[in-house]
Amino acid sequence: MEYKKADYIKFRLEKAQETDLATKLLTDKSLWSSSINRLYYACFYSVNALLYNANIKAQTHTGIKNQFSLHFIKTHKIEKKYGKLYSNLFNWRQKGDYSDFFDFDEETVKGLMIPVQEFIEIIKQIIEEQE
Repeated sequence: MEYKKADYIKFRLEKAQETDLATKLLTDKSLWSSSINRLYYACFYSVNALLYNANIKAQTHTGIKNQFSLHFIKTHKIEKKYGKLYSNLFNWRQKGDYSDFFDFDEETVKGLMIPVQEFIEIIKQIIEEQE
């Protein structure tokens, strides 16, 4: 089956929403590192859709982060605070996934949930405006 560009973008945005929902389930169980992981991936999937929509290619998580910053943060299409959010989540996800004897706390995780939802919505709006 052959997919169109719009199908891929829609799939990635739906994946972002689904992953954000998973965060809520994880926070209900006080699984803080797993929650950070899902918050990062919710943003990652939406950034992936945004870059794909703009015909910007990147192969790695670092490449995607760099391209997002270059084309959307440094050009002021998206506020700097969201670039910082994505960058922090990128670093925290790695720390949570790969550091031993480390966990995040409820205040940190719950304080990120609304900004991540805003992040996803801003990206959806930009994609809709570009259609």
